[in-house]
Amino acid sequence: MAISDQQQIDSGFHAKSTASEVLADIDLAGKTAIVTGGYSGIGLETVRALADKGASVIVPVRSEAKAQENLSALSGDIKTAPMDLADLSSVKAFAQSVTSDLSQLHLLINNAGIMACPEARVGQGWESQFGICHMGHFALTKALFRLLEATPGARTVALSSTAHRMSDVQWDDIQFESTEYEKWRAYGQAKTANALFANALSRRLKPAGGHAFSVHPGGIFTPLQRHLPKEEMIVLGWLGEDGEPSEMAKAGFKTPEQGASTTLWAATSPQLEGVAGVYCEDANVAAITDPENPMARFVGVDPHACDDDNAERLWDISERLLADA
Repeated sequence: MAISDQQQIDSGFHAKSTASEVLADIDLAGKTAIVTGGYSGIGLETVRALADKGASVIVPVRSEAKAQENLSALSGDIKTAPMDLADLSSVKAFAQSVTSDLSQLHLLINNAGIMACPEARVGQGWESQFGICHMGHFALTKALFRLLEATPGARTVALSSTAHRMSDVQWDDIQFESTEYEKWRAYGQAKTANALFANALSRRLKPAGGHAFSVHPGGIFTPLQRHLPKEEMIVLGWLGEDGEPSEMAKAGFKTPEQGASTTLWAATSPQLEGVAGVYCEDANVAAITDPENPMARFVGVDPHACDDDNAERLWDISERLLADA
């Protein structure tokens, strides 16, 4: 859970490993999982893989119609329930419903998020990317903590991103109240917050034998890019001038099923027993970023995103923000 714990292991997997490969030897019968954002992109593939291995999966949804359309092709025990991470009252209602129905929760996958969107406010005036990606999940996890604590070996996985290196938490102005809003800086802050959240949560789950991890799923074309115009994705190198995936994207981007693999590895791998709070990528523990590595822009984790003191500082701030909401 500290910087020194970020040591790669021989996981047996690689950047393009698939969800089904990661779960090949895993039996999830009798397990219950919650997957936010579980009806599109890598969240949908995460739900598919968990259900195929016998887990009962609950998917919180903002749009029941869209969820049913996307989930209808999947088999297994999959249920939906209304929830909007931007609306804390709906988060509370969802959590109350779940805790009244369940006595244990084996897996909590905090997968949903927004990226590089125009400036907006949610909750108590929170910047929307921080408010949805971090505070919504923070509120959800806090409300479900009793279930996680009551479940031997429970795991929570927070979806971070290599974008964490775009920004540490803006400790003096998290909500961009006096700082000019910049969408990528705000996204980077949110993804750093996701990593720090898992770090701090791991210490709170440890007495009950639980774990928490953050993961970078990889570059993937999903609805997460909905706020990015084609022109910007061309500038970023993700698309060619013809609007089709660039050669770089074809070589480096993952399919949604490949993108779900690190989440599922962190959620289930016995190799991570006792190694809590680390940031993972490519179905492995990520190494600390090496500035000399020409691929440093794309792989590794920056020290600011796996610092215990930063994690505890953010946890305390989040507690206060939630108390004021």
